[in-house]
Amino acid sequence: MSEVKIVAEFRESFGKGAARKLRAAGRTPAVIYGHGHDTRHIHLPAHEVALALRVKNALLELTIAGKSELVLVKSASKDPFTQVIEHVDLVEVKKGEKVHVEIPVHIIGETMSGTVLDFEHKTVKVEAEATHIPSFIELHISKDNLAGHHYLVSDLIVPQGVIMELESTELVASVVETRAGVADEESNTEATAEGEATETAAAATADDAAAE
Repeated sequence: MSEVKIVAEFRESFGKGAARKLRAAGRTPAVIYGHGHDTRHIHLPAHEVALALRVKNALLELTIAGKSELVLVKSASKDPFTQVIEHVDLVEVKKGEKVHVEIPVHIIGETMSGTVLDFEHKTVKVEAEATHIPSFIELHISKDNLAGHHYLVSDLIVPQGVIMELESTELVASVVETRAGVADEESNTEATAEGEATETAAAATADDAAAE
């Protein structure tokens, strides 16, 4: 994962009123934690932050007062109605440092017709080097696997250098039948039963005719 370069500024005023003024001016309030430093309050260009946060676990290279440092986005709060990012929590990291993050599971392939995947884990916890956090972990699925098939952590394609924090036997997803699939199966069963009943009735009629 490459770093997104953003110029930040230290905050000089605090409180809800000050935060509203920053957001009105196109800036996003944020705080930086980590490495034994005191919590630092900054603000960032809102548009650039919104673009960077499209990627989970975004890594930012901030320039603050002429100095550069790496930070990892830990969380962001949004307005539930406008979806505007109201605040961002950042943690300072160093190149080569290991961090613990959650990575989305990305599906490769399709399930059998009439089935879907029921997820136990849409994200998985991993340990990775701060500047090499994968955007996702792949899970390859097959149309050959019937309803009831289980995909485990051991089925995930884990990039080199990434350590899974879940047991290899942990369930990731199961193949389950959809309502449409169940309905089709029941319809086929009924059709088969009706066909067998028709054949039986026809045979009986033929036997009766032969007896006469």
